[in-house]
Amino acid sequence: MLMMNGNKLAKLHYMAGQFRMLASGDHVLCAISGARIPLDELRYWSVAKQEAYASAEFSVEAALGKR
Repeated sequence: MLMMNGNKLAKLHYMAGQFRMLASGDHVLCAISGARIPLDELRYWSVAKQEAYASAEFSVEAALGKR
């Protein structure tokens, strides 16, 4: 039987255009807002900072150092 990772925080390594799962889970947290981001909805992250963002706006905010 396939085990589901429901409601478990994943640990990821962010790379250009993709990420690698280091610890299984179903979501990550936005580095700016703290919002839960399901892995299938994760679109924005920083390779340099190794953090995820819930939206393009949060990604720009982080890049501009406005957090």
